[in-house]
Amino acid sequence: MPMTSVNTNVGAMIALQNLNATNAQLEITQSRINTGKRVSSAKDNGAIWAIAQGQRADIGALGAVKQSLDRGVAAVDVALAAGETVSDLLLQMKEKALAATDSSLKTAARSALNEDFKALRDQIASVTSNAEFNGVNLLETGATGFAALANVSGTSTLTVAAEVMALGSTNVSVSTTQAIDTQSTAAASLTAVNDSIDAVSGALARLGTSSKALTTHNTFVGKLTDALEAGVGNLVDADLAKESAKLQALQTKQQLGVQALSIANQSPQLILSLFQ
Repeated sequence: MPMTSVNTNVGAMIALQNLNATNAQLEITQSRINTGKRVSSAKDNGAIWAIAQGQRADIGALGAVKQSLDRGVAAVDVALAAGETVSDLLLQMKEKALAATDSSLKTAARSALNEDFKALRDQIASVTSNAEFNGVNLLETGATGFAALANVSGTSTLTVAAEVMALGSTNVSVSTTQAIDTQSTAAASLTAVNDSIDAVSGALARLGTSSKALTTHNTFVGKLTDALEAGVGNLVDADLAKESAKLQALQTKQQLGVQALSIANQSPQLILSLFQ
């Protein structure tokens, strides 16, 4: 038979221990519900928290990679738009140059064609000098291209080469003074324009390939980010349906523990009845 004592209430101590354990579990469950995370700090699970932090660092770095790729795609798209305009201008110049090779042209007609030709020529210079995005111009004289980030460590990049289309460049052999004011200069200009059309078409094809490569890798980075975020969620997120059910059970258990402690605390008072 257990000893009855007013100094030591074993039943109350046991009830209090159980109640404290329930309160601790309830606190953990409430924290998970409040934060939505099963592991919200290193003290919850040091190993899992460390892994999750490492993955979060990679996710943040992938955000920087995606921004770099976005800027690269935009720069190439601007270059493509300008390059297509240059190609259209060259087609119009070809028409003027071909018409100017006609030996039967009157002076006034040739002069008019020459003015149109020079205006189109000067538009090429304007287009290429303004084909800039965020300080990157792939078409102007002296352009060097750029390299976009490709991974979180910065050790891999996607390089896009410049495709200079300024007047007198490799791709546009039409010079800054090209004219069709005579039949002979018209023939020479026609040759230069034809060569430029072929070269610009090739340059646009290369730019298109680069744009597609950047876009494809950008899509991959987006999917990789989503996968990492899902992985981190699997590691640290709480199952709220499960935690909700657990909360109900622990709240009931807490109430029972309080009642058990109250009953245990009444046992010393029963000793008084022994002396009546």
